[in-house]
Amino acid sequence: MTDDRPDLSDPEYARFAWRRYRKLMAWMALAAIIAIGAALAYLRLSYGPLSIHMIIATVLGVGLSVLLGTALMGLVFLSSGTGHDEKIQDFSKDENE
Repeated sequence: MTDDRPDLSDPEYARFAWRRYRKLMAWMALAAIIAIGAALAYLRLSYGPLSIHMIIATVLGVGLSVLLGTALMGLVFLSSGTGHDEKIQDFSKDENE
């Protein structure tokens, strides 16, 4: 069974796939900024004025969590969508089957 779908070894398709990944990351960077703003607003309403250390910790904690989750899930979708997952050989299967 041959799969003629394009994959990342095709330069044109690779450019398209990575462009789509970068677009996803750009949108999620905006979502991270919104999440940071919401977290800071919630903390400000709950605890009053925030120290600079609390602001920095919130920005880094919320922002990096959203971006890391997005980056990893985006790579999973990129791998699956470009056919890399199907091309992996399963060595656990018996060759005689």
